[in-house]
Amino acid sequence: MSGSEGSSGHSASGGGGAEEVPLPTVAAAAGEKKKEKNRVSRTSMILWHAHQNDAVAVRRLLEEDGSLVRAMDYDSRTPLHVAALHGWIDIAKCLVEFGADVNAQDRWKNTPLADAEGAKKDAMIELLKSHGGLSYGQNGSHFEQKPVPPPLPNKCDWEIDPSELDFSNSNIIGKGSFGEILKAYWRGTPVAVKRILPSLSDDRLVIQDFRHEVNLLVKLRHPNIVQFLGAVTERKPLMLITEYLRGGDLHQYLKEKGALSPSTAINFALDIARGMTYLHNEPNVIVHRDLKPRNVLLVNTNADHLKVGDFGLSKLIRVQNSHDVYKMTGETGSYRYMAPEVFKHRKYDKKVDVFSFAMILYEMLEGDPPLSHYEPYEAAKLVAEGRRPAFRVKGYTSELKELTEQCWATDMNRRPSFLEILKRLEKIKETSSSDHPWHIFTP
Repeated sequence: MSGSEGSSGHSASGGGGAEEVPLPTVAAAAGEKKKEKNRVSRTSMILWHAHQNDAVAVRRLLEEDGSLVRAMDYDSRTPLHVAALHGWIDIAKCLVEFGADVNAQDRWKNTPLADAEGAKKDAMIELLKSHGGLSYGQNGSHFEQKPVPPPLPNKCDWEIDPSELDFSNSNIIGKGSFGEILKAYWRGTPVAVKRILPSLSDDRLVIQDFRHEVNLLVKLRHPNIVQFLGAVTERKPLMLITEYLRGGDLHQYLKEKGALSPSTAINFALDIARGMTYLHNEPNVIVHRDLKPRNVLLVNTNADHLKVGDFGLSKLIRVQNSHDVYKMTGETGSYRYMAPEVFKHRKYDKKVDVFSFAMILYEMLEGDPPLSHYEPYEAAKLVAEGRRPAFRVKGYTSELKELTEQCWATDMNRRPSFLEILKRLEKIKETSSSDHPWHIFTP
């Protein structure tokens, strides 16, 4: 921008009429950029306020810009979809008043009425039908409720009889809008059980995604991925059973320890990168979409080994719970590690995980979450506008800083793959142990 300003200033002083032509072009481009930024921000806000049941804020936004009634998140869900799923009548009435399409379809082909029927919101069903709402999609009441069909032919290998699960001394180790995660015992062994609420176990979309996740998890085998042990699919509540890791999650560990030594941070980063390289392996790429410290687990209290987890259920949570504008309920910390293209409702690929990885690496070295002085939503908004966390500690070599900056590049095509990240981290570890005065890398 500074170069453009200098050029236009020069033509003004020269007095040549022809040279002044680019000025409106530059101004128009800047204006378009500002307009686009404002549009993205307003889109996020109306979806957020619809989710929060804030009818006053929704009406104010629509009065300022009526086109926002057609706003969509990256799953093509409109504010009316959000209102319908939660049963927010005042929000729905306001949206309909401003011309909302009552039969808009999200990327799963669900209409708002299908969502309302799936969530059993009777008043909302009546309201939408009175305005011509039709029920089609995967969630509507025209689907007969059926038992969960076997996700895989050899289901007997991993289907767990719930009577084998001992919850007598269980304790909750995680909670969300989908249900809860408990430490329990299976045949005498401590396990982590992700138990979905019985009411959600009736939802066709939840059943479909649950089957998808089981199909996915049962195939994964890697030392840096939390190991799937089995599932309960024939009775309610639906449950996923994985290995129990005694060390807790990275979020809690960083909260207690603060900034890690560069050697520990790089060793942790290597473990995460190994797990993610496995998940991103072509051609069957698994995009985590919610990589953050809470979803990275320590194998034991010695904190010498990490595993990536919750990539399966995190997608399930987001899909079933209002197909959230991102993940607005539960752990809003997801915003803090969110890639700008996700926040802006743009198309994204596996490089969203690389961005989140950069934020985690930064947090491990700095000791504070990225942009910690801002609320998660505000932090994500600033990141989408181009802001990045400032490097403060001395633990960054130039190579480590450069890698972090490349991983959080605005242009996702400039971000390295996890395989490349892995190779570069190994090289940084190797060279730093001999060349750097820290002497932090222990053999």
